[in-house]
Amino acid sequence: MAEPMKIRASMSGDTTDVKCLMNHPMETGLRKDAKTGGVVPAHHITNVTASVNGKQVLDAEWGGGISKNPYLAFKVKGAKAGDTVEIKWVDNKGDSNTAEAKIS
Repeated sequence: MAEPMKIRASMSGDTTDVKCLMNHPMETGLRKDAKTGGVVPAHHITNVTASVNGKQVLDAEWGGGISKNPYLAFKVKGAKAGDTVEIKWVDNKGDSNTAEAKIS
């Protein structure tokens, strides 16, 4: 499941704008398979964390109501150009992914 995430982090005045596109199927466990008629098992991100230079700035708990390939955007104060932003997620099946980007 470790398909790469796309992260962009850029300065805008005294804040950093972080944008991230995550690759994940985000199945709710309620949808039926069109071919078999059986229920597609739940498979969704449960936790997302973000840090700047190792200091956690975001901790989010997600559920099955988030769309496929979720997009996350947030702003951070106190970071500067050249700092490293790291985003991690874990899903309900134990899969995880981590990606980082330098602030420009």
